[in-house]
Amino acid sequence: MDRISGLTVDSYRKWGEMNVAQMLKHCDLILQIALGKMKIAPINPLFETIGFLTKVEMRIFNNGIPRNMPTFQKLIVNFECNFDESREGLLKTMNEYWDTYTHHHLPERHVLFGKMTEKDWGFLEYKHLNHHLKQFNV
Repeated sequence: MDRISGLTVDSYRKWGEMNVAQMLKHCDLILQIALGKMKIAPINPLFETIGFLTKVEMRIFNNGIPRNMPTFQKLIVNFECNFDESREGLLKTMNEYWDTYTHHHLPERHVLFGKMTEKDWGFLEYKHLNHHLKQFNV
């Protein structure tokens, strides 16, 4: 939350196409998957296998998300966003995620990564958010 508070409307990105407000909205949408508020359509079994292997590889090697990695169309934020609204929305969703996590109500499956434990959700959500905060130098 401190890192998110360190962002400004003028925060410079190191890579990618999203501005800081779009990135905040994108991260909010990603967290909403864990809350069941954002639904992703089922995917090809080949991609499910790739997603599962990616999850395992990230856990084993503790590596991050590659730059410019493809994402689900529904999670692409290529429209204008208000910085303050996007930041407040993400912080609110983070609080909802924490409440869901601490009450053990996270989903047992992710459409891409397959079977998920609470540890999996926490690890992958952290890696995703950290990836984008580093993108904007915080």
